[in-house]
Amino acid sequence: MKNDIATVDGRRFAAAAEWIEADGLGGFASGTVSGRRSRRYHALLLTATTPPTGRFVLVNGFDAWVETPAGRFAISSQFYSPEVEHPDGAQRLETFTTDPWPRWRFRLEDGTHIEQELFVRHRAAVVALSWRLGEPQEGVTLTLRPFLSGRDYHALHHENPTFCFAAQADNERVSWQPYPDLPRIVAFSNGEYTHQPDWYRNFLYQQERARGLDHIEDLATPGSFRWQLSQGEAVWILTAEGQDAGMLSHIEVPAQKYLQTLRTTERQRRLQFPSRLHRAADAYLVRRGDSKTVIAGYPWFTDWGRDTFIALRGLCLATGRLTEAREILLAWAGTVSEGMLPNRFPDRGDAPEFNSVDASLWYIIAVHDFLQAMTAAKGEVSQSDQKTLREAITAILSGYAQGTRYHIHLDTDGLLAAGEPGVQLTWMDAKVGDWVVTPRIGKPVEIQALWLNALHIASRFAERWQEIFIRGREAFQARFWNEAGGYLYDVVDVDHQAGTADATFRPNQILAAGGLPISLLDTACARRVVAAVEARLWTPLGLRSLAPGEPGYRAQYDGGVRERDSAYHQGTVWPWLIGPFVEAWVRVRDNSRAAKQEARARFLDPLLRHLDEAGLGHISEIADGDPPHTPRGCPFQAWSVGEVLRLSQIVLAEDT
Repeated sequence: MKNDIATVDGRRFAAAAEWIEADGLGGFASGTVSGRRSRRYHALLLTATTPPTGRFVLVNGFDAWVETPAGRFAISSQFYSPEVEHPDGAQRLETFTTDPWPRWRFRLEDGTHIEQELFVRHRAAVVALSWRLGEPQEGVTLTLRPFLSGRDYHALHHENPTFCFAAQADNERVSWQPYPDLPRIVAFSNGEYTHQPDWYRNFLYQQERARGLDHIEDLATPGSFRWQLSQGEAVWILTAEGQDAGMLSHIEVPAQKYLQTLRTTERQRRLQFPSRLHRAADAYLVRRGDSKTVIAGYPWFTDWGRDTFIALRGLCLATGRLTEAREILLAWAGTVSEGMLPNRFPDRGDAPEFNSVDASLWYIIAVHDFLQAMTAAKGEVSQSDQKTLREAITAILSGYAQGTRYHIHLDTDGLLAAGEPGVQLTWMDAKVGDWVVTPRIGKPVEIQALWLNALHIASRFAERWQEIFIRGREAFQARFWNEAGGYLYDVVDVDHQAGTADATFRPNQILAAGGLPISLLDTACARRVVAAVEARLWTPLGLRSLAPGEPGYRAQYDGGVRERDSAYHQGTVWPWLIGPFVEAWVRVRDNSRAAKQEARARFLDPLLRHLDEAGLGHISEIADGDPPHTPRGCPFQAWSVGEVLRLSQIVLAEDT
């Protein structure tokens, strides 16, 4: 693999670029193009024991090598401390693709080609791997040594005497249970297993080190598998017992035949998606209990309220998955508490966290868009569903109007005030210890845009909200416009001090200028805001969270936890913001066909090229504020993918 680049189908992938195979339950397999594991989250079998949470890494990876008459050649690589790469299998990688799932082609020094593929079965913790010869050849064998742990996916594993290496072998199945409180690992294969327990120590994860986190791990290897590749395809299928939807535990057919069944089923499922983005969207829709939810991002996020309702408009509505949208919205309708929806469900336990002022308001926007999508599709929303959704909207607005947690309350001017020291309530929610980096206490601009849009939506079925909407809109137009700058203040009544204003130039104002169902500005003012945001915040990967030149601007998102969190909303680029920005951009140009065509070329196409840059087939969470805008954070982010889909399928659709 020359220059650390793999090329296939005319596309060039960086060796460090990442792939993911999600199982629809919250678990996944993930890794890099080169095969080198660079994160603690890179694993073959990472399962959600209480979908979509309770995630544990059971099988981290493997070493593999091929023997031919010409010698022994590795087709895997690992990093070890200090700065040692072994073996050298990545150097033999010739091509790589993610279509329809990750596939590698290795070229050995004697000309032998080895094809490796990996995919995860949908709605089951089952990962299937296989290897075959590119051309028939005699005397070729494959040996594989798996690396196991059995740890929380956020943690790291270290050598210890309690790890259980014992193996149970039954025909084509071998299983291990490293720790008694975790699911048993089952390997189903047509290879020969040899039990040889050992520890491999000091794996080094470069991405974790770059993020200022612990980055050294020890993994256990119970033995090795061996296949005669000259006699046919090598099959290795992994699952977590009890997490395989009853498939692998009782299967009676040979491993090779079972692989063909899995492969055929999964290929047919994936062929139903009309584009890479549609397929990417599917990865974030997962099961929670008897319903569905949205994973905010891979590899480390679970389901977050705010992210769910922003992402849902693209992941579900733009892709025509209205049944899933309905299921998600109805499930969340029952979680309203004092006007608030949970912002996050923790990895452990069921107690949700209520620390978001906007999650509830985004829910109302999502309901509005869902009902519009149903009308456009000539679908019928039952009276029962309408009642449930309207009751949820009413509970949210009533709770906010009466006053709720964290000093969230309707003020006399019709606007929504929120915030108290030590709490981060808006989407700019970075917090380091007790330090809230961007507190934005008072009346943040996007909160008013969401609040007034929510009131307008609710006034269609309940007149009581109309007067507050009119009063609030008049106050917004009078108080947020910064004539000297030609843009909107970011916060007014800062720290609940009447008459104060924060003129910091941030992207939040775009939601008031056309990035939501109704714009709060006249056309002239909206045009000035859109032009200013484009000039100062737009990058090919999205909008900066703070304009260069503003106090506190950070050009790069790097370093340890404190350094990164302090830069999170201080200049870091956010791809999801391209959705409301482009929506406002074409709106101030009367949604003309020419404007949509121009927006596609200028704003959407750069993000589509990003599909081949970091999280392959997906859009990253964030990027550096300064060129070259290096992708950072989660390489697979739901609202980034969702907003690009919404632009592609709805906002920039030329027939609308």
